[in-house]
Amino acid sequence: MAKDVLCEVNSCRHWAQENKCNATSIYIVSHASKEASESAETDCKTFEVK
Repeated sequence: MAKDVLCEVNSCRHWAQENKCNATSIYIVSHASKEASESAETDCKTFEVK
């Protein structure tokens, strides 16, 4: 897994200083019924409210 996964969503439980994601794993899905072709068509299922 990438060492430096960045995240700007500081309301997430996995958010750490310097916009780092400190989750042990990251789960991203397409939020459309088709295959995603750009980042705006994806959602982070790892997100948890602080």
